[in-house]
Formats: sequence, C-alpha cells, structure tokens
Amino acid sequence: MKFFVDTADIDEIRDLAATGMVDGVTTNPSLVAKSGRNFFEVLEEICSVVPGPVSAEVTATDAEAMLAEAQKLTAIAKNITIKVPLTWDGLKACRTLADQGTMVNVTLCFSPNQALLAAKAGAAFISPFVGRLDDITHDGMGLIEEIKTIYDHYDALTTQILVASVRHPLHVRDAALLGADVATVPPNVLRALANHPLTDKGLAAFLKDWEKTGQSI
Repeated sequence: MKFFVDTADIDEIRDLAATGMVDGVTTNPSLVAKSGRNFFEVLEEICSVVPGPVSAEVTATDAEAMLAEAQKLTAIAKNITIKVPLTWDGLKACRTLADQGTMVNVTLCFSPNQALLAAKAGAAFISPFVGRLDDITHDGMGLIEEIKTIYDHYDALTTQILVASVRHPLHVRDAALLGADVATVPPNVLRALANHPLTDKGLAAFLKDWEKTGQSI
C-alpha cells in the first residue's frame, strides 16, 4: 500500500520523505491556509521534494471554472494531481481532465455509488473519508470494503482507492487488510505506525545488557 502524507508543511514532508515512506502528498485549501504561505509556492516546493502525485484541490464549484483552475495548477509541476469534489460538476471536470491525460483525485466520497461514478468519470484516485463516516457512527472501513468489491468486479475500472480522513494507525491497518491502494495520513499517524511498547521494552533490555559488557562498537 502506498502512503501519501496529508499536509502542506514542507518541513514535515522533507523529514518523512527522507525515510522513503512517502509516495505522494495530498493537500487541500485548509492545509495550505495553515501554512500561511502562498498557495502556488507551497505546491511548487512540495513537488520538488516528492516525485509522486501531489494533490492540489480546486476551489471552484462549477466545471468550467474548475478546469480553468486546473490549468493553472497543472502548470506548477508534472506530478500535480487535480483534486475535485464529488459533485456533478466535479465529475464533468474529472472526465475532461482525464481525457487530457491529467491525474484526478475525486474527493469527499461517502458512498459506493459515488465511487462508481468517479471511476467511470476516469478518476485516477477516489478519496473515501473513513474518519468522517466514523464520526457519525457509520462504518468508514465498510465503505472501503464495498468500493474494493465493486472495483474488483470490473477490469475496466482502474481507479485507485485512496483512504482519506485517516485518524489513527488502526485505520491504516484495516485499509491495508482490505487491499486499499493508498492511505493518505497525517504526519503524526505515519510516525505512530512504527511505535509499539514491546519494541521500546526490548530495545531498553538489549541496551542494558550491552552496557554491562563494557564494550563499544
């Protein structure tokens, strides 16, 4: 499974990218706003650090305006992926962009029917929001399972399932078990994947035993 880091913080991206764990980046207007920097400058810098897909979200709500914004965003770098909302206008824009060879991430997906429409519209990625579904007592991972089942039925559907609104490591584990293609995770969740109390306990024991030998490497 691929890991996309969900942030516009360039320092975080550089640090995580150095591990080789970052396959791409997802951003949105809210994340870029937190950085306090120019939207285009942030995206350009991210694209220079991460060679994989970097999702840049349009802010327009009608298809024609989305396409105009997409033209400006794709001029930033070759690895820009245009993120559009799962609305009729978003699907129209997705179809046009896909036909032009532009990768599209269709976001704010909350149902398997929506995911099917996005795939038929040519989306490179579909972003189901598992955390937000969990928040309203719906089964977020159940949605991933349903989308995966539908997509697996049809060879013509090549859209990758990008699990979004990931809140904790269990979301990542469950997404991987279900065979999702990508999980987009906040930096703190990505780092938390390496943590386990028995790892810390075992390392402490090894170091204590080594110290008793009085040796050094």
